[in-house]
Amino acid sequence: VQLQASGGGLVQAGASLRLSCAASVRTFSHYNMGWFRQAPGKEREFVAAISWAGINIDYVDSVKGRFTISRDNAKNTVFLQMNSLKPEDTAVYYCAADRYNLPRSTQGIVYWGQGTLVTVSS
Repeated sequence: VQLQASGGGLVQAGASLRLSCAASVRTFSHYNMGWFRQAPGKEREFVAAISWAGINIDYVDSVKGRFTISRDNAKNTVFLQMNSLKPEDTAVYYCAADRYNLPRSTQGIVYWGQGTLVTVSS
């Protein structure tokens, strides 16, 4: 499974961005997908996850109500809509795929995208 994340950029606080993660795998609909982020000097942390059918969704508390994860299995793509961005959202954002579990932890994840940088200025 190869994952290609895109959509990052430099925005002001309060703005929105939409991240995309395209997967090169025929069985994308069999994979649970997640977004993680890593700020400078910090550990990579969970942001959001969505199950293979889009039924189970989870977010870290700090983004609830502002971020929305979704997927389009026909296009092999998972999205992260980020609204009301804050400077503390600044990080490299990574997508991840897990065949069996909802990816809420970095532990055990085999498939990672290359990351896309989101910078939010105050």
